[in-house]
Amino acid sequence: MLKGLGGLGDMGKMMKAAQEMQGKMESLQEELHTMTVTGESGAGMVKATSTAKGELVGLDIDPSIFNPDEKEVVEDLILAAIKDAQGKASDRAQEEMAKLTEGLGLPPGMKLPF
Repeated sequence: MLKGLGGLGDMGKMMKAAQEMQGKMESLQEELHTMTVTGESGAGMVKATSTAKGELVGLDIDPSIFNPDEKEVVEDLILAAIKDAQGKASDRAQEEMAKLTEGLGLPPGMKLPF
């Protein structure tokens, strides 16, 4: 009897699933370049927009904060908004990856290398 042949069929299914998953991962990587998140600081006086890949694509600064005596405060607000956007981008990328990997039976919270 060739009981091992059943395993070959399963292997074929696994290979097909892996190929489908790779295609979905590639699509997701492309989508992450177009998804945007906005971080902010100073109660919304400084807003930084980033792709879900973490690329900064926009900065919106309320002109009322431009006081030459508070240059360092303004710089801190800008940095805080950028860091907030980058954190949100990372979270968004992880959320999207989690949606994609839910059906794979991977342990919850497992981070894939991208």
